[in-house]
Formats: sequence, C-alpha cells, structure tokens
Amino acid sequence: MIRYFPVFRALGMLLMLFSLALLVPLAYAHWSHDGAETAYDLAFFATLGSGGGLWFATRKSQRELHLRDGFLLVALAWSVLPVYASLPFLVQLRVRFTDAYFEAVSGLTATGATVFSQIDRLPQSINLWRCLIIWLGGMGLIVLAVAILPMLGIGGRQMFKAEIPSPMKDTKLTPRITETAKGLWLVYVGFTVICAAAYRWAGMNGFDAVCHAFSTVSLGGFSTHDASFAHWNSPAIEGVAIVFMLISGMNFATHYIALSGRSLRTYLRDPEILWFLGVLLVSVLLITFYLWDFRIYGNTTETLRRVAFNLIAIATTAGFTSVDYSLWPFFAPLTMLFLCSFVSCSGSTGGGIKMMRAVLLYKQVYRELLRSMHPRAVYPVKLGGHAVQQDTLFAILAFSFIYMVTLVALVLVMSFSGLEIVTAFSAIVASLNNTGPGLGMVGPSSTYAALTPFQTWICALAMLLGRLEIFTLLVVLTPAFWRK
Repeated sequence: MIRYFPVFRALGMLLMLFSLALLVPLAYAHWSHDGAETAYDLAFFATLGSGGGLWFATRKSQRELHLRDGFLLVALAWSVLPVYASLPFLVQLRVRFTDAYFEAVSGLTATGATVFSQIDRLPQSINLWRCLIIWLGGMGLIVLAVAILPMLGIGGRQMFKAEIPSPMKDTKLTPRITETAKGLWLVYVGFTVICAAAYRWAGMNGFDAVCHAFSTVSLGGFSTHDASFAHWNSPAIEGVAIVFMLISGMNFATHYIALSGRSLRTYLRDPEILWFLGVLLVSVLLITFYLWDFRIYGNTTETLRRVAFNLIAIATTAGFTSVDYSLWPFFAPLTMLFLCSFVSCSGSTGGGIKMMRAVLLYKQVYRELLRSMHPRAVYPVKLGGHAVQQDTLFAILAFSFIYMVTLVALVLVMSFSGLEIVTAFSAIVASLNNTGPGLGMVGPSSTYAALTPFQTWICALAMLLGRLEIFTLLVVLTPAFWRK
C-alpha cells in the first residue's frame, strides 16, 4: 500500500483543486440568497478537508508517477470526485445517495442524464453547479490539473495519457505536456465565452446563457429547464446550439492548431472532420425526408429544423432536446442512438468510439474484402494520406470488441433486472456513449428516476466506462496491474 502513497498524495491535491470549483456556486448562492448556502459551505469544507488530510498523510511520498500510477489515479479520481460533487445534492435536495452520485457522475462524465424533475424550481446555484461540473468534466479534470498545477511533480504526462482519448494519446501540440494541456483548456474556455455571448444575443437571460454554454461546449446536455430547448422554442437559440455542438464535436487539438496558426486549412487537412460533417449532413437529410414522408410536421422547413437540432444533439452526445423525438417513427430515434456511438471526433468532448476509429474500422473491413479477391495484393489502410500502422489497427479492433462486449453485457444485466428491452438497450447505449436521454422509460420527456437503485448504479458504471474508454478502468481490475 505504501508504494501507492504518491498516487494518494496526487488524489489529495486533486480534491483540494476540486474544492475550489465549489466556491463558484457558493458565491452565487450567498449573492442570490437562493437558500442553498449551507449546502456549499459543508461541501467545500468536506472536500477541502478530505483532500488536505490525504495530502498531509502522504506528503513525504514524492516521486514521478509511472504509467501504471497514472491509470490508478485517473480511475480513483473519476470514481471518488463524484462523491464530493454529490454533496450539494445530498444536503440541499435530500435525495438518496444513489441518485446524488448518479447525477454527479452524469455531470462529471458530460453525459447529461438526470434523475431530477422540476428542474426549473431548483435553487439556481444547484443548476449552476450541475452545469459547472459537466463543463469541468468535458475537457477533463486531469487535463486541467496538468495545465494549472505543473508544480505538482507527479508525472503529468502519465496522467494525461491515461485521461485523454486513445486516438490522440501521443499527439504533441507543444514540446511540453503542460503547455499542451494549457492550450487545450484555453481553446475550451474561449469557445465557452463566445457560446455564452451568442446565447445571450439569441435571447437567453444571462444565467441560462452561461449554464447552457457550459453544457453545450462540453457536449453534456444538462439544462436549467425540464423542457430543455423546448422552453424557448427559438430557431435562433437552436441555431447557436447547433454551431457550437458541431465545433465541440471536432478535435480540440485541430482547433488549437488552426487558431495558433491562424489558418482554416487545418480543418480541411483533418480527414476525421470531413467524415464527421459528411455523416451528419447525410443523416439529417435522410431523417428529414423520412419524417416528411410521414407528415410529422406541417412543412419541410419545420421538419428540417426539428431533425437538425435533435439529431445533431444526440449524434454529438450533447443530449439536448427540443421535441419528444421518441414519438417519431422508431427508425428515426434508433438511427440517432446509432450515430451517437461513433460520430464525435477523437479529442472532442463527445463520447462513443469516435469517428477516427469508425473510419479505420470501415477501411479495414474494405481492405479485407479486397484481399479476399486478391490474396497476394498489398492494400495499406490510409488516413489523411498516411498509412496506419498495424499496431494501431489491432488496438482499434481490440477496443471495438471490448466496447461491444461491454454494451451487450450491461444490456443483459439491465434486462435481467426486469427492465424491458427498449429501455434497457437505450439506457446503456446513452450511458456508455455519454449521451444522456434514451428511449422508453428514459426517453427525452422523462428521467432516469424511473430506474431501480441497482439499475441506476449500472448506468453510472456505464458512464464511467464510456468516459474513460473502458480500458482505463478495466486495466486497474486486472491481476497483472497489482503485481510488483
């Protein structure tokens, strides 16, 4: 156990860092007198005290973290931090720990699934906290720690590699990992500020604009209203959301390079973005014509508006809604759930297996088809004009396999617990891909409160697995990980 003290020391420092985030809703609650002041006072001191105590007990255990330590720290951080993030919900709303932890996990993993109803009546600081944690989790708390606490001396590169999506683990935007993390967060903050200003211009009040900017850029999906974007029924507000959901669904490393180089050609050279936009465009047109044929809405323009917003929101895993799309013919919402499994780009704030992996899987399948006809021919898999190494393809195949096994296993567990199949399947798909709303009992017009505590914990586990891309959690559970 002593050999893991440096990990616990780093975890203590992360908890102290996280306690600072509680000062935002704490200050707002005291300023607005919304009645939740005591909840944040207790949560702040509990988080700060726990982190400080853990750091003090292990302060002498200083060494550079190894990759194995990075995996353990990330797994601990993402499972422990929701406990402290849930404290305001426990104290102020007096909900069950299961529901509070689920809400916190949903926020920090940028999933956006909720067990709360009558959100409009919650203290404003509670809604601010919900949207703030979803924003912090969007880019990643570990990345933030690496960016602003380089003096930790706890192996920032190992944490960074364990935290970020696999397709961009070895991306080096700058020579120093700290500068890379800072660059990504600066772009993230910049887009959030612009998004909030755009929402304000489109008609939201200041509070809603800030909260929804947090949720949009993080592709999280929490809203300050039960009706989500149907609360405004505004084409202008939906248009702003679509623009920033598309921006956030792209690789933030590409944004960083484009902004630092002041060239839009960077986007054209990124093949993943072209696939991302192409798949979304084709899908929007397909579902629009499909619903128009059923005469769901009065005219084509209205149909296009409803489809574009809701499909892009689900496909990018933002999870916002403006209508109850579960009432559409079943093919449409099922297609949207399928899209959320892969559409978002690697290095974005979206979930799923990521577009890069999906494209390479498609190219690998196509290569095997060609090789079956011409066994002796050599067909390298290329992306962006460069041949992809076999090790990368094998890793993607392995990840895709474990993704499907995890999906099927969790759906079977949910079905075994007594849940009907549509709800069981959509709840796991939405949770594993960090999307939020599903179908059936967890559809866009309802919440996850209908699930039993056991089913709620399964969905929380699926969110964590999806956010950390499965392997980061599973590797900690292997016997080989704990051998010296």
